[in-house]
Amino acid sequence: MRPGDFLALTNLPILHLIPPLNASLSRNISDTSTAYTFSRVFSSRDRKTLASTAMSRENAVIRDRESLERKTAAIRSAGASKLQVIADFDGTLTKYSINGRRGQTSHGLLQQGNTEYDEKRQALYDYYHPLEYSPTIPIEEKTKLMEEWWEKTHGLLIEGGLTFDAIKKSVADATISFRDGLVELFEYLEEKDVPVLIFSAGLADIIEEVFRQKLHRSFKNVKVVSNRMVFDNNGRLISFKGKTIHVLNKNEHALDMAAPVHDKLGDPNGSVDDYTMVKNRTNVLLLGDHIGDLGMSDGLNYDNRISVGFLNDNIEKSIESYKEAFDVVYLNDASMWGVVDLVSQLCPSNQ
Repeated sequence: MRPGDFLALTNLPILHLIPPLNASLSRNISDTSTAYTFSRVFSSRDRKTLASTAMSRENAVIRDRESLERKTAAIRSAGASKLQVIADFDGTLTKYSINGRRGQTSHGLLQQGNTEYDEKRQALYDYYHPLEYSPTIPIEEKTKLMEEWWEKTHGLLIEGGLTFDAIKKSVADATISFRDGLVELFEYLEEKDVPVLIFSAGLADIIEEVFRQKLHRSFKNVKVVSNRMVFDNNGRLISFKGKTIHVLNKNEHALDMAAPVHDKLGDPNGSVDDYTMVKNRTNVLLLGDHIGDLGMSDGLNYDNRISVGFLNDNIEKSIESYKEAFDVVYLNDASMWGVVDLVSQLCPSNQ
């Protein structure tokens, strides 16, 4: 997610919790990669879910099956108390597209209520976005450019008089939506007391509002680590908390940088004290939609990491690099059901 992404997506219905079920695994091996399909025993009321689940499994690609199985066994043996989940937000937890249209991001959905300042933010995007992907700019220089971009964007939000009401209206009018199976995934992780850290270079207040409006519920184990706003008594933005988190420093070091994670969605006492808790959880399930998202675990000395990548677009051009980078790759804007199955193996219901 980047300042100025203006995209569109239609909403999906809210899902209801179904009990986690044991999964059996069948493999179709082709060359060096493995396509996984899973079968489950569902009751008649879950037949629609079964069709979605089967489709998700068929869209999964694993390059090194034996490595994945070793990691899975090691994490399962260590238990849920040693596991944490680190996830990107846009294009990972949310759907990338529907009916051929790009999905709207949590930053791109924001309408400031001031056309002049919306246009100014878009102009910054048009200038800095190509620099972000330039292969000729050294990382040190690029990091400074990203800091510059984020700081200018935040300045425009303050100067343009952004209000919390504008955020709520922007989310209400947006077409952003979560992947099928996301609720069930978070429910299962909450039951197992596995923390979920959502790292985003965007705006925590918008992400939390998306959760409120689109899921209509909270999760005590979910924490958003992102840029957090400060509003005055009239609901007008006056500043940002902590240091700026941008696309090139979005990792577990951000726990040191971020202001207290005062998460309105879950535990109101949540704070960077959670840093100690996650540092003791040395097994990681990482979810992302860009290879750069693998850096989200850079600040953690983990024992085992299973990385899951969502390859949503340009599949033919990117599949090889994604296979090399991630343990599991889901294609074609897949659902979360494959991740639900994976988590049920990492943290069995009888454990």
